[in-house]
Amino acid sequence: MRILFVAAPLQGHLLPLVPLAAACRDAGHDVVLAAGGFPPDVLGLRTADIGGAFSLPRSAIRTALRHPRLARAEMKGATGHGFVGELFGRANLALLDPLRELARRERPDLMVFESLGEAGAVVAGELSIPSVLQENTLWSAVALFRAVTGSSALAGRDIPAPALTLAVTPPSMRAAADGAVLMRPVPFSGGGAIPQWLREPGDRPRVLASRSTLEGPNDGDPGPAIIAAAGQVDAEFVLVRPASARELPPNVRAVDRIPLNEVLPHAAAFIHHAGAGSVLGGLAAGIPQLATTGAGDRSHNAEMLARRGAGLALEAKAITWSDLRRLLTDESLRSAAREVAAEIAAMPAPAAVVPELEKAAAS
Repeated sequence: MRILFVAAPLQGHLLPLVPLAAACRDAGHDVVLAAGGFPPDVLGLRTADIGGAFSLPRSAIRTALRHPRLARAEMKGATGHGFVGELFGRANLALLDPLRELARRERPDLMVFESLGEAGAVVAGELSIPSVLQENTLWSAVALFRAVTGSSALAGRDIPAPALTLAVTPPSMRAAADGAVLMRPVPFSGGGAIPQWLREPGDRPRVLASRSTLEGPNDGDPGPAIIAAAGQVDAEFVLVRPASARELPPNVRAVDRIPLNEVLPHAAAFIHHAGAGSVLGGLAAGIPQLATTGAGDRSHNAEMLARRGAGLALEAKAITWSDLRRLLTDESLRSAAREVAAEIAAMPAPAAVVPELEKAAAS
């Protein structure tokens, strides 16, 4: 079976598809990952760059000009699916022609697309082949599919619903059943070298802190607040890809890109910008998290984490030394994180879901 996996050419969108794509490849299927901006490691998958004309900033500006009220609310993370549906409806237009050309060459039997990669659904419909929607956010994939396909940019197109939807949100954090098949979210960070000192236990609790791969206003970078408060906390803080090379306190170290999925299980806590991949990675590792609120789905993700009791939700600029201490000492956070980690471990692995894709392709 030939399968095209389609993602918007943004690392936070394509990385969650890699484990399932690799599982399909390992099961003997011919797999291509169609996206762009690929990281150093995609587990040896064949890739095709369809993102040459894709520009999220350009699409965001045009969408904001058309929907100024939604844009203002979006910066606060208060629009729900409204702005993101319009934004990615427009952004997906740039993926259609290169994806059509790729599909003509590859002649796929099945299209798998991520929550905001609806170009995959459009082209699958044009080819009259089944499609599978893979959730890669903490928003319902079904709800995002409706928001994007119902956007003004895609209005009037006949876009078939996916034959199968895969959901990765842990059961205790899902708002409602939507007919999706559960699949374990397997953290994958796209490679990078791990320094030797990070492979060894430190003499103090180690806290990892990362920031978004997308830079922009209100991007929730926790780095500056950590640097300001770390001196009052008995812990070692590791900033991954810090935004600046400013002088660091003695208990703060900086590293370039690393495979977070390999080092998180050995950390005491995780601080980040509340991207869905970061939240799920920290939950899979069973460690407390501090997630910063802000634009897009970040407030939703951070608040969902806090409601589950597995982390703290704060504005980046509001983080204090007492928050950092609580992150390390509040046993209720650690207990809830471990409960969700157990839930995730009990979900079907990507390899176990491959037969569901085979059934979808035959439908």
